[in-house]
Amino acid sequence: MSTAHEVMKRDTSGHSWSADPYADALRAGSGPLFLRRDDGWLLPLDVERWCARADAVDLCILDRCEGAVLDVGCGPGRLVAELAARGRRALGIDVSEAAVGHTARLGGQALLRSVFEPLPGEGRWDSALLVDGNLGIGGDPCALLERLARLLVTGGLLIAETAPVDIDERVSVHLVGVTSGTSALGAADAPFPWARLGSPALLRYARPLGWLPVDQWSAGGRCFVALRSRSISSSAEPPKSTAVISSQRARKPSAGSPVVDG
Repeated sequence: MSTAHEVMKRDTSGHSWSADPYADALRAGSGPLFLRRDDGWLLPLDVERWCARADAVDLCILDRCEGAVLDVGCGPGRLVAELAARGRRALGIDVSEAAVGHTARLGGQALLRSVFEPLPGEGRWDSALLVDGNLGIGGDPCALLERLARLLVTGGLLIAETAPVDIDERVSVHLVGVTSGTSALGAADAPFPWARLGSPALLRYARPLGWLPVDQWSAGGRCFVALRSRSISSSAEPPKSTAVISSQRARKPSAGSPVVDG
């Protein structure tokens, strides 16, 4: 993974870029930052909102959370920090060192780890969050939902943000930063799988896996689904996956100690 100390590079048109555009965007608190498909299509990422304080829509999400909360792909940590300020037990996980560091500076607890790696408190989290596009992690919604069912208590609550359109898309993407005309610069090391799901698609995958729909709502142009988990055999093997979180890159498993006791 790229670090904050990487040397900045410059293209022939004079635009500066870095091998880690996600970390750069978090340090700046702004974009541009995009997911780019192989055909050149760009999905803008809302870095400014991610780096700001939790807004009214975020606060409504957090009001719904129960007990201990796991924020999967926590990014710069606005939700974890808000929960901490409320005195709630919460942990963010992310594969980006920049995201984990930013979360800690805000006063939240975060762990440098993928959701598919061993985590503290497995099977004992009361709520989990998949917001800001993180439903797309790994490009395999079923594997992600199965993993989350093992992390939550029986009957635990999952709040997932879905695409505001009826879509079910699996794509290979790059993370890119500065754009120059029609080209995007500062791409991540390699393409990675991603998914975009609207609420209908999420429900189609969730129901056969034992998830019980609780609620659907829209606010501030964003869409959400709340689901409850059913009992998952504790003897089942966790799914194998190369999924990554918000930095969009694979990372070697962290050997660090959990920041939240199991």
